[in-house]
Amino acid sequence: MARNLSGKKALVTGAGGGIGQAIVESLKAHGVTVAGTDQSACPNSDVSIVGNLIDAAFCDALPGNAREQLGGLDIVINNAGIIRRGPVTDATDDDYAASFAVNVEAPFRICRAAIPLLAEAGGGAIVNIASCWGVHPGPKHPIYCMSKAAVASMTQCLGHDHAHQGVRINAVCPNEVDTSMLRSGFSARGMDPDTAIASLNASVPLGHIAEPQEIADVVLFLASDESRYMCGSLVEVNGGKAVY
Repeated sequence: MARNLSGKKALVTGAGGGIGQAIVESLKAHGVTVAGTDQSACPNSDVSIVGNLIDAAFCDALPGNAREQLGGLDIVINNAGIIRRGPVTDATDDDYAASFAVNVEAPFRICRAAIPLLAEAGGGAIVNIASCWGVHPGPKHPIYCMSKAAVASMTQCLGHDHAHQGVRINAVCPNEVDTSMLRSGFSARGMDPDTAIASLNASVPLGHIAEPQEIADVVLFLASDESRYMCGSLVEVNGGKAVY
């Protein structure tokens, strides 16, 4: 049970996606008021902030905007991310630019803006969503692996640098998660998503790839006082499955 979350105010990026929705609903169930942001409205959030994380100015202003609308800010969840697949020889400039804008630059800007606000309020928690693939790079996803490795490294650096301000910064590193983003990737490659998911399930020692709620539960742990002595940590949530 995540402790001492009731009454907190949280910002969640990518709140309209599978993991994002699970995070928002879990936070609200523990008494947190949530500002969710995505490219379209987030009806499950208490406050919906529509915008594009590729927009640098939007990211710079986002923590302050959330604090203003929520009446405070205690927790920031950098959940939004995109995946561009394939070998580097097939990658386009747009694949690279979009991936680093959303996966790296957006959380960088949001952390940079949020840390002073959290410190001013007496402390808080930032949870970034990295990936097992950023810690243990896998095949045919070089841009995704590079971007998530940057998030992991940033988390470790910031976790150390800002612990003295009472701002705890950690990351969750999932392996495959059963979301629409994963399923759309299978569809784009001409594969039946249900068949592909079943194959992935068979490759996991625990018997299935993660459900969004299984990632959200770890996010809540890192946002709560249960993890009060953790900073700069990368928590792999993989069902026992290695990337290879």
